[in-house]
Amino acid sequence: MGSRIAARLVGAGNRVTVWNRTGERAEPLAAAGATVAASPAEAAGAADQVITMLADPPALLDVVTSPDGLAAGLRPGHTLLEMSTVGPSTVHRLVDLVPPGVTVMDAPVLGSISEAEAGTLTVFVGGRGEDAEAVRPVLEALGTPVHVGPLGSGAAAKLVANTTLVGTLTLLGEALALAEGLGLDRDVAFQVLSTTPLAPQAERRRPVVEGGESPVRFRLALATKDAELIADEARRAGLDAAAVQVAAARFRAAEQAGAGDRDYSAVLRHMLRLEGDGWA
Repeated sequence: MGSRIAARLVGAGNRVTVWNRTGERAEPLAAAGATVAASPAEAAGAADQVITMLADPPALLDVVTSPDGLAAGLRPGHTLLEMSTVGPSTVHRLVDLVPPGVTVMDAPVLGSISEAEAGTLTVFVGGRGEDAEAVRPVLEALGTPVHVGPLGSGAAAKLVANTTLVGTLTLLGEALALAEGLGLDRDVAFQVLSTTPLAPQAERRRPVVEGGESPVRFRLALATKDAELIADEARRAGLDAAAVQVAAARFRAAEQAGAGDRDYSAVLRHMLRLEGDGWA
């Protein structure tokens, strides 16, 4: 996602400096016109607006706080746009980890690689209204920015959206497993599901259930991380989030069975016991 976002920004005529923990992944961006920095601090020092897109909270905090991390290169007047899916708790921590005078905003995205490449992401922006307007020109190169509230609101909105993703697939898997357990023919099960609120997902995911390989739009390992993050944030808010906890357990089991690098829809095959340990 980060490489696609950077490519969009380069294509929109911005001067872009990039850094990646795996250096060779930045090479195509250099060929496209981006400058490759040797460290996060160097990248931050070359920009007015700094964007982070990382896998999880530990990766983000390491990139910010390491000796040559972003905090070492950020200066008063800089804007840090946190676009990862890390939850509002981590976003609020960033304020205390960067120098005073740095504007911290959260702007996670709804959409996957194809939307990032096409510039059709939905960007949930958290921060002050005037700051959201200031970064709008940059974000519009990526898709449609939607200001959803103060700092942390963007991260919260992304978790709300992803709750429906992991929850819907878990419910679909359990419905199909129930049909199988009660002896209902699979064709009949999908016919029944076509009359329910799950109809669009059932139709979309049927090829995966029946043995097809889905393009990787959202890695199952990342879906597991998100489900666990949602459950953690819900506990902080005093909620039990029982359905999300079930979803997290289902995704974690599929990941442990070897499906972590597949599309997150692979959880359905695991739930239906169509594939298991040793999943290549």
